[in-house]
Order: sequence, then C-alpha cells, then structure tokens
Amino acid sequence: MSSQVLSQQPATAVVSEPVLRAHLAFLADDLLEGRGTGQRGGDLAVRYLETQASLIGLQPLPSDQVKGFRQPVRLVGSKTLPESTVRFEINGQAYSPQLGTDVVFGSSGGKTDVAFDAPVVFVGYGVRAPEEHWDDFKGTDLKGKLLVMMVNDPQPTAEEPNRFAGKALTYYGRWTYKFEEAVRQGAAGVLLIHTTPSATYAWNVPQTSFSHERFSIANTGNAFEGWMQDAVAQQLFSKAGQQLDELRARAETRDFSPVNLNAIAHVKLKSEVRRVEQFNVIGMVPGTDPILKKEAVVYSAHWDHLGIETRADGSTHIFNGAVDNASGSAALLAMAQAAVHHPAKRTQIFFWPAAEEQYLLGSAAYVSNPPWPLAKTVADLNLDSMNFVGKTRDIGIEGSERSSLHANAVNVAKKMGLQIAQAAPDLGGAFFRADHFNFARAGVPAFNVGSAVFSGDGHFDFDQHGIADANSKMLGFKNDYHTERDKYYPEWDLSGMQQQAQFTLNLGYDVANAKSMPVWNKGDAFGQQRQAVSAK
Repeated sequence: MSSQVLSQQPATAVVSEPVLRAHLAFLADDLLEGRGTGQRGGDLAVRYLETQASLIGLQPLPSDQVKGFRQPVRLVGSKTLPESTVRFEINGQAYSPQLGTDVVFGSSGGKTDVAFDAPVVFVGYGVRAPEEHWDDFKGTDLKGKLLVMMVNDPQPTAEEPNRFAGKALTYYGRWTYKFEEAVRQGAAGVLLIHTTPSATYAWNVPQTSFSHERFSIANTGNAFEGWMQDAVAQQLFSKAGQQLDELRARAETRDFSPVNLNAIAHVKLKSEVRRVEQFNVIGMVPGTDPILKKEAVVYSAHWDHLGIETRADGSTHIFNGAVDNASGSAALLAMAQAAVHHPAKRTQIFFWPAAEEQYLLGSAAYVSNPPWPLAKTVADLNLDSMNFVGKTRDIGIEGSERSSLHANAVNVAKKMGLQIAQAAPDLGGAFFRADHFNFARAGVPAFNVGSAVFSGDGHFDFDQHGIADANSKMLGFKNDYHTERDKYYPEWDLSGMQQQAQFTLNLGYDVANAKSMPVWNKGDAFGQQRQAVSAK
C-alpha cells in the first residue's frame, strides 16, 4: 500500500453510514425471505455474511469449533399441526379453547406425537428464588401435571419496594425461565397466562411465534408448552370453582402454595419435525499486543428473523426483520470494515449468532462450545433492533451498570460528546432477551448497547426538531415488532444507527486497549459464574 493511500486512512476506525445502509437494505430485502431459521433465506444470509467477512478482511478463528467463518448449530425444528388440541374436563364438563385464537402451544426437543391426560395445577408465578426467600412450589410433587403459570415476577410492595428488582423484570419473570422450571419440576407440560401488561407485549407475539416453526436443541424442553389468553384462563378457573384474580393476589405472597384445579387436561399434540444445521458466522481482527491478543472483545448481532410463511389460503407472508435485526447485522459488517484497518491490543471478534429468535440458540451454542476461551473473553457488546429514527444527544447503556463496563461506556460517551440516557426500569426484561445474556450467564461482562426500543420508555434526546415525533416513531416500533411491517425504508435517517454503531465500536476499543479486563460488580450472580469459568 502506498504512503499516499496510508495517509488517507482515518486516524481511528470510522463506521460508514453508506456501507451500513447498503448492508441493511440487502439483508432486509424480500430476496432473503425474512432470514428464517432453517429456511433458504437464512442460508442466503449466512452466505452473504461470510462472503462479506472474507471481503472485508476478517480472519477465521483458530479453533476446531469453526470451519472458515462458520460454527455449526444443530437444531430440531417443530411445527404444531392444526389437528392438535387441548381439552379440559372440569366437573364432568368439557372446555376446548381454539388453537391459535385462544391458546398456542408446541413441543420442544423433536417429539412428533404427544398425548397425555394430566391434572391441572396453578403454580402462581412458578418461581423458585432462594435469594428472595421465595418458593411457589413448596415441595409439591408436580411430576406429570400440567402447570398453569403467571408471567412476570412478584411485584414490589410498600414493605418491600425492591423485591425482585422492584418494577424491573428479573429473569424469573421471563417465559424462558418458566418453561425451564417446568422441566425441572418434571411437569407433563406448561401453559402461561398472557396479559399484555404482564408479558409486556400483545398476544400477537406468542401467537406469531407458535404459528411458525419453532426450534430447539434435540431432547430438551417440554413435551407441551405454550400460552393461553387471559379470558381463557378466567373461564377455566371459573368452571373449576376458582377466581383467577383471587389466586393472583395470593400468588403475590410468600405463603402461596400450588392450587389443584380439579381439572384434567387432555392433550393431543402432533408436530411436523425435522433436523437442521444452522450456522453462526464469526470472524476476527487479531490483536497487536503479544500478550493481550490472547484475550478478545466480542461484538454480536443476530442475523436471523422469522422468515417466510405460506398460510392455509395460499398467501405468502415475509417477515423482513429490518430493525430486528438486519440493523445490527449490517452495523457489525460496517464496524468490521472499519476495524480491520485499526487493530486493537486485544483481539476483536465479530459474531453473528443464528437462531436468536428461537430462544437465543446460536449464542447458547457458542458459549457451550466456545471457539475462543470464555476465560479470555473480556466482554460481549451486543446490537439488536437499532435506532432507525435519527441522531441523538445521548446514548442508552442499560445493563452496563452490572459491571465495570459502565465506567468504560461513560468514558466513551464523554469523548463523543454524548450524555447518558436516563435509565428507566427494565419492565420488559430487555437484559434477558438478547444474545449478550448467554455470555453474561457464562460469566462474561456483557450488555445490549444503545437501543431503547425494548428497554425503559424508549425516550431519547433526538438531535433534531420534533423530538416528540421522533420518540413516537421509536416507541411505535413496538407495534411493528415481529410483524410484516418491520421493513426497510430508503428514506430512513440512519445517522442515529451509525452513531450507535460508532459508539459500540469505540467502546470495544476502550475495552480492548485497557490494561485490565472488565469485572462484574461485587456480589453480582454473573460474577460468581465468571470466577467459576476462570478457575477451570
């Protein structure tokens, strides 16, 4: 490379908006059919990402866990067939909610035929949290029972305003935890009661998820798991001689014990099952320091969305997932293109997980078989559903306060002339809903950088006139989330997305060039896992 070309290189890694926009437009195009797991569009997305990674100049990781830029993720796909039913028998009467409208359910782990008759038991929130002195099960034998659970977690009280993190949602409130707990209890199955306030999203979200093919790791999960509308639960409990609202009130206390509804669930679940191999895409920029290059900062953004669906009437529907998460995937490509010309002391890993929409399965596969040692992974900075509205005067860093990454983020924001966006309670459990969470569970300091789409109230200080209108657009995306309306529009102002990507890259450099690794705050549960990983 000539000295003239070298002199034209920027002094720091600068994320290009045109590059980001080009990748976003392509990844969100109908051609990729929504980048569905196990679908042709997903295969095209992987091929595009690995081709761009090679073209940009990223290097494959030196690990047997990867081949080129690909790490295999082996999954089982399952789609509930329309003849599947759940019927409740109560006091000699039958009650059959309608699949799709009243109730949604499926099977995990690769079971094609599931049929059982099981007593129905209400278990409140279905939470067992020793640190909160909370146990909804009280030693009750729930093996072979169908559990009915509330979503969210026990609410704060005047006496205990900070129990279960106050107004914020803890992992105990997430549906994923509740499905996991049903497995631990040996239950025949589990149904969650949906309300928009408790779930923090409307019925269409689980309805859409369960109408598509769902994926899991083979031989894991519940044989029967799903959701029911609140009105359905109200009828079921009423027919059983119980008042759901009264039981809800009891479930807010530590004295709650499981309630047998004296009802029998008759389940017949038939599923179309197939085994598929998907791929995480991973590339790196090696570090320059002879010692520190053995450690790595990870930037992550999932490539998958909900794909394409052909309905009974023959109509085709594409869920493009422009914001969720073509935005993050495109940003990572633009960041990588800038980073290859400016190596840091530590190695930088660019990671596009598969199957995030299928319960974070790609990132789970990564941390289960890490191609880079977790003890030498200093942080994961995740991007998911980015700012598509415009440039801001502040940046969201919720989740960073759990570790010393918060100080790094504040330092980078100051250098960029950005304020820290006012933190709001994490009502939707955003910290537990993106790929960084699997890194955190494995002990690696991590958080989702910059976006307020799913955290707090979604308000940014937009650097333009009409701040209220800009925030309205940001908040309005919640109505487009996991719908066909999540499309790319060429008129979008991507200055805020570029800003968010630049902040993330700058933060990565701040961590990658620091003398020491980030640490969890004292007493944080994730920090205990970090100690366990480091001790191996």
